[in-house]
Amino acid sequence: MKNLKIYKIVLTLFVAVFFVACDEGGDPDPGATEVVEMAGDWYVQFLVDGEDIYGLGYQLISTYNTAANDGTEMWIDDHGNTWQYKVKCPVNTSSLTFSGTGLNSNVDGYEVSVDVTNGTIVKNGATSTGGNTVDAISFDAVFSDDPSTTYHMEGYRRTGLLEDEH
Repeated sequence: MKNLKIYKIVLTLFVAVFFVACDEGGDPDPGATEVVEMAGDWYVQFLVDGEDIYGLGYQLISTYNTAANDGTEMWIDDHGNTWQYKVKCPVNTSSLTFSGTGLNSNVDGYEVSVDVTNGTIVKNGATSTGGNTVDAISFDAVFSDDPSTTYHMEGYRRTGLLEDEH
């Protein structure tokens, strides 16, 4: 009789835990940010008048959502690969364009102001070095510590495929 009582208690606890553990508590999909179509890692060339004057080749930059998540701005971050800057840039998510003047950057004590113009993202607008069709990015940047030079950055969205890595 005692064993039957213990069996019933264990079975009841098992059933209760099983049903509670399977409850997802609603929709587990976290959704996307407001600039999801513009956000990503990009391999870009850092050019002046169409030439890679510093011999950098393709360098990785990132564009991503700001904490405000309001669809009006995104971060542009070169991770120190080109000019060492990280700026919040105004965006137009419906036309996939971006630009801004006097965008302040302070990376590891290096302060610079950046003017970003002609920023565009074109869906399926580029071919990666591995031959894959990917999104294209391009924009011009003028840095306050070199105001007479317009740097043009153009490239493609990182695919993660080995043949496209630089």
